[in-house]
Amino acid sequence: MYVLLLIIIALAIIFGVPDIRRSLIARPAFKFFKRVLPPLSKTEREAMEAGDVWWDGQLFSGQPDWHELLKMPPPTFTPDEQSFIDNQLETVLAMIDDFDIIMHRRDLPEEIWEYLKKEGFFAMIIGKDYGGLEFSAAANSYIVARIATRSLSVAVSVMVPNSLGPGELLTHYGTQEQKEYWLPRLATGDAVPCFALTGPEAGSDAGSIPDHGVVCKGMHEGKEVTGIRLNWSKRYITLAPVADVLGLAFKLDDPDGLLSDDKSPGITCALIPTEHEGVEIGDRHLPLAQAFMNGTTYGKDVFIPIDWVIGGADYAGKGWRMLVECLSAGRGISLPAVAAANGHLAERMTGAYAFVRQQFGLPIGKFEGVQSAMGRIGGLNYSLESMRRLTVTALCQGKSPSVVTAMTKYHMTEMGRIVGNDAMDIHSGKGIQMGPRNYLANNYMGVPISITVEGANILTRNLMIFGQGATRCHPYVMKEMDAAANPDEEAGLRDFDSLLLRHIGFAAGNTFSSFWHGLTGARFANTPVSGETSYYYQQLSRMSRSLALCADVSMLILGGDLKRKEMISARLGDILSHLYIASAVLKRYEDDGRQQADLPFVRYSIEYHLHQIGVAFDGFYQNFPQRLIAGTLRFITFPFGIHYKAPADVHAQDVSEAMMKPGVARDRHTFLCYWQENAEDMLGHMELAFLSMHKLKDLYKALKKAQKQGTLEDDLHGDRLVEAALAAELVTAEQAEELRECEKLRMAAIGVDSFAFDDVKKGTFNAL
Repeated sequence: MYVLLLIIIALAIIFGVPDIRRSLIARPAFKFFKRVLPPLSKTEREAMEAGDVWWDGQLFSGQPDWHELLKMPPPTFTPDEQSFIDNQLETVLAMIDDFDIIMHRRDLPEEIWEYLKKEGFFAMIIGKDYGGLEFSAAANSYIVARIATRSLSVAVSVMVPNSLGPGELLTHYGTQEQKEYWLPRLATGDAVPCFALTGPEAGSDAGSIPDHGVVCKGMHEGKEVTGIRLNWSKRYITLAPVADVLGLAFKLDDPDGLLSDDKSPGITCALIPTEHEGVEIGDRHLPLAQAFMNGTTYGKDVFIPIDWVIGGADYAGKGWRMLVECLSAGRGISLPAVAAANGHLAERMTGAYAFVRQQFGLPIGKFEGVQSAMGRIGGLNYSLESMRRLTVTALCQGKSPSVVTAMTKYHMTEMGRIVGNDAMDIHSGKGIQMGPRNYLANNYMGVPISITVEGANILTRNLMIFGQGATRCHPYVMKEMDAAANPDEEAGLRDFDSLLLRHIGFAAGNTFSSFWHGLTGARFANTPVSGETSYYYQQLSRMSRSLALCADVSMLILGGDLKRKEMISARLGDILSHLYIASAVLKRYEDDGRQQADLPFVRYSIEYHLHQIGVAFDGFYQNFPQRLIAGTLRFITFPFGIHYKAPADVHAQDVSEAMMKPGVARDRHTFLCYWQENAEDMLGHMELAFLSMHKLKDLYKALKKAQKQGTLEDDLHGDRLVEAALAAELVTAEQAEELRECEKLRMAAIGVDSFAFDDVKKGTFNAL
């Protein structure tokens, strides 16, 4: 007893007396922290500091405030935005023929280009003062996504000027003169922009761009001015072949100190008219099965005046921060919108096709093998739309959460790939035969484009999500890094000492809470709701605690090596990401009024993400290099083992059944899809067949029964089925006409396009 009391008193003195604590604990820890601190380059630090911390910080803290999440208002549209969606957007959707765009023109028709320019589709992020629409992230995302269900080529053409590019950079950083000159031209479409960042030697590692500029004197418009002599070679630049103005990122040197004492200011962004002397717009690329404009640009010894630098001379060398700050917002809108479109399209059309397409006398959606894939489509589409919506919520709040948008871009494009693969597997021949009625193939082949651009997914997962999240989202690490970097070591030590004490308490709290939740299955964790989903909140709170603990230990043990242990850090990033996605699912369920019809989708989705969290934790423990530490962490966080299972078969079956039922729930889950009530329409032919067959489902059931009884032959369809049913007096004349029309729609829906042999050889083919 006395020994315990002495230990308590000693600890109280050590931790309670600042000078003793600093001497015995803080100073040695400070030295250790500085030693293991991963070295950061200038560009890495700028990327680390870009953007905001949002709900990701709550999840990383181990104590997410669910009430705060649920009280965030979901994104809505202004009257102007809703009017544009109801009118201009619907008009352009009706103009799109994706088969013609890709297979015949390899370009958008001139009338679509002109309509997009005239109606401001390229000016959604430009302020009204400059003639733009000044739309919210919610409207931007919705418009791009809805177009993407019709044509990825048109969607990309719209999204690029409204994502990372001259319009956004000028809005945030341009001089008043630059804004007044360029933004009205961009808003009206008189100037089509592109932004040239990627080159042969710099893809995802954009900080290594070799394109180079030197500050010097030169002639411009008959006068000698201070400017930059540029050399560049860029590729994969969307809209470059049709661009009027080129946004260019390059490394800048100032050897003569014409701008400042800094001889190497670094990455800089400039805006250059493509008609300027020396600017070369090169050849087009042909991205997978798409027709959006993408190509190359070059320049050799091109002289530009210094006031063409975006933001003017004061912003020379600040280009990298400008880029990562803008990209963190755009990354959360453009490609996630395309992924959501793929999910909506896959769910709506696969549900319809699985009901319309029949084998062995049953819709193929009744077979368990098909239901397994349909469950994934429906469950992950619910996740996709939930994640899109939650990330847009952050952007509409004026936040620019770089870790959240990186997670959103990576996981939504990957989930989009999964649902696309499953939809193609179920559609089979219907999916692979190209033609005007094929609504899957072009988007399916475009998925790798989304995977590759705006930061390749491999890099995003392995380096960005946890690498940035561990420091930005952690409540203390970034502040401790700042303290360690303080040139006044004593001042840094004092700051570090204060942070360290709180960090120790934070780690201890997460350790004990993780173990307690592991012992109790998190049954005593707080939850903001009652009912079935309360269990999911408790499990996510538990996993948040476990992530915070494992992240702390990893940074402590591995230090700077964690930066190179990409497989370890990627798994921790996966845990954070699936926590975020599951949070989005639960919030959407609440925002939509806890719809009973959504519960199968919520169950599938949350159990999928919990299972992925369990897989990531298991991989982390198996591969953590310090085996004793790994075993200890596993015991603390999962004392009885990891028991999260993949979604049960019954959940997949419930989702697949819901996908094959017309009605409000199906419409809510697939509202991004555009289709026309026309049997020749890309989606309309399937939608009309699906609705018609549901209307006559009782009649079809009676005919199937008659076939089993031998009253009708088994292999009848189309007009033969109608005539046989009439002859057997199984249908009335009125029913026969309805059945005839339904059979016509059904056969068209399960059919595929075909083309005249000679026309295909000539390249002048149209569907037969």
